[in-house]
Amino acid sequence: MSKLKPETIAKLENFANTFAAKSGTMLNPVEGVAKTVIEGLAIHTEDFGRPLCPCNFYEDKKAEVDKKTWICPCEEMQTFKYCHCLLFTLDNGMPITEYLPEWHEGRQIYGLTNDPTPDKGRALSTVQNIVDNLKEFVANHKLDISEEEITKFAQETAKRK
Repeated sequence: MSKLKPETIAKLENFANTFAAKSGTMLNPVEGVAKTVIEGLAIHTEDFGRPLCPCNFYEDKKAEVDKKTWICPCEEMQTFKYCHCLLFTLDNGMPITEYLPEWHEGRQIYGLTNDPTPDKGRALSTVQNIVDNLKEFVANHKLDISEEEITKFAQETAKRK
């Protein structure tokens, strides 16, 4: 791996700070977490031209870049205000899980963490985006959750912008 360009790191630090303010979150205060995630985003930016989420495994990173689902800020962050990388968190380093269904792994792992700034973030939190995202999540995790339950959750959650 080649050495990261300082300007790439600076650009992504600026992006992360700007997005955190815009979304009502903050960069993870736990030492080293934000730096590590930003370095991963920088690697992908230099390798692929886009800040692909560094916290997932991809069989084909180029295909994932083209798909755009996991370009930071990822669809999950913009839909549910949940950052599985823990880059964008609350001041205690916990992710916001309020907009996730109880059966989502983020809610299972971290419990319920409420959003102190519900008026910020969640640009993609339409009913259809929530349904599509959760249907894909259910399929990928082989969960037995009905489309009716997903749709009901999406309708309730989309209203809480």
